[in-house]
Amino acid sequence: MEQQLDYAAVRAAAGRIAGTVRPVAVVPAAEGVWYALESLQHTGSFKARGARNFLAAHHAAGALPDAGVTIASGGNAGLACAWAARAQAVPATVFLPANAPRVKVERLRGYGADVRLVGATYAEALAACEEFAAASGALSSHAYDHPLIAAGAGTLLDEIRAALPAVDTVVVAVGGGGLFAGIATAAREHGVRVVAAEPANCRALNAALEAGRPVDVAVDSVAADSLGATRVSADALAAARHGNVRSVLVPDAAITASRRALWEEHRIVVEAGAATALAALRTASEPLGERVAVVLCGANTDPGDL
Repeated sequence: MEQQLDYAAVRAAAGRIAGTVRPVAVVPAAEGVWYALESLQHTGSFKARGARNFLAAHHAAGALPDAGVTIASGGNAGLACAWAARAQAVPATVFLPANAPRVKVERLRGYGADVRLVGATYAEALAACEEFAAASGALSSHAYDHPLIAAGAGTLLDEIRAALPAVDTVVVAVGGGGLFAGIATAAREHGVRVVAAEPANCRALNAALEAGRPVDVAVDSVAADSLGATRVSADALAAARHGNVRSVLVPDAAITASRRALWEEHRIVVEAGAATALAALRTASEPLGERVAVVLCGANTDPGDL
């Protein structure tokens, strides 16, 4: 299926997933700051939007094989894929690094997925997934690098605007770039600024902007289980090159502190990847905007270490 990521694709995604995902709750957090609680989404993260859009589009095109769908993931994309596949009554085979959080592995199995733990990095799991897809005929999905996945994620921006029409800035964590690319594409349509937040030692987008092309980066962060892509998508880099986007890096200590603050101050539990967006706001040397929405994108974590 030929696809491209533009605002029309985001609007088409909104039509496909309407009624099947939870509209985001946007709540006030501080003066001029709101939280977009996508951590309350089905499967515990924003990934449900892209997975649902991806499979719905292929179903409508008659392109869902009997072998089902397969995906490599740090956890959240796999959960979303398995959840969406169950809704379409097709099997899902999910490849994860062997060090994936146990809470995510157990939930995947609860969705009926065939879980395969391979290697120590997302890249190794992806290579195994690609081999499986070639041998089995399963439809190969992707954790972030597909226009249908990114467009589904981008539906979040219009929901934020519906709840907070005066929003001028959205802060979003970046791993491989699917959520960022979708949100930035929709934000550009409405003149909304986007702050792309990454851990300092997990900076695929920031490095790509410096190099002028996607490049491989080392991954070493407390948020690596969800933001640990070694290379950002071409769509994410293209979106980041527009004037409404700012790339920022935050240290792990700020991520951990932000995650703890969300719990202590608001009783909100999120994973480190989601706390990365708040860390960018908390460590900013100047205001990021007058009406800022911080996307809390996932909550698949063990709250025992808060």
